[in-house]
Amino acid sequence: MDVGRRVGVGVMSRTRTGRAERPGAEKAPRGRTRWWLVAAVAVLPAMALLPFLVAFLGMIFSDSEYPLGGGPKAVSCTRALAFGGAALPDGATPVGGCVEQSWQDVSYSADFRMPRAGVRDWLRRTYPDAPAPETEFCADDADLCLELSCTRGLPEGVGADAVQVNVTYEDAGTALVDFAAFTT
Repeated sequence: MDVGRRVGVGVMSRTRTGRAERPGAEKAPRGRTRWWLVAAVAVLPAMALLPFLVAFLGMIFSDSEYPLGGGPKAVSCTRALAFGGAALPDGATPVGGCVEQSWQDVSYSADFRMPRAGVRDWLRRTYPDAPAPETEFCADDADLCLELSCTRGLPEGVGADAVQVNVTYEDAGTALVDFAAFTT
């Protein structure tokens, strides 16, 4: 008995094994499926995601707190204040160090103590086009604050896009000024 013998039924013919065949259709050699196409479809997305996976693993296993760079570094307080268009007022003493931090944006911060009586005058001289300092919308521990932007009192030609000044009155004669200037 011939197992491969064809039995004709209509347009399609069936072999004795039950597989349907079209008359005149070319048979693909056995084991010659197009696996390269399937492999390409599977590998291309994986190859596109590989750089992201490598970068992610590099950040996870990095020893640095700032794996992409931009960690804080000490700078002179003159430089930090100048970035926001200010200068250290007379009688002021820096507290701790002044810091620059940058990656995509640049941020400078400076803390200093100055005579309490001179705070408003220093702010008025430094930022003549700025609104008056306020007390209503300040941080919880601040007694006086001023927020500036390029559309709200910040002088032309400074490196910062925004400046925040928070003042805390420590006693009757001393004020602690927290100055921050940054790009957005």
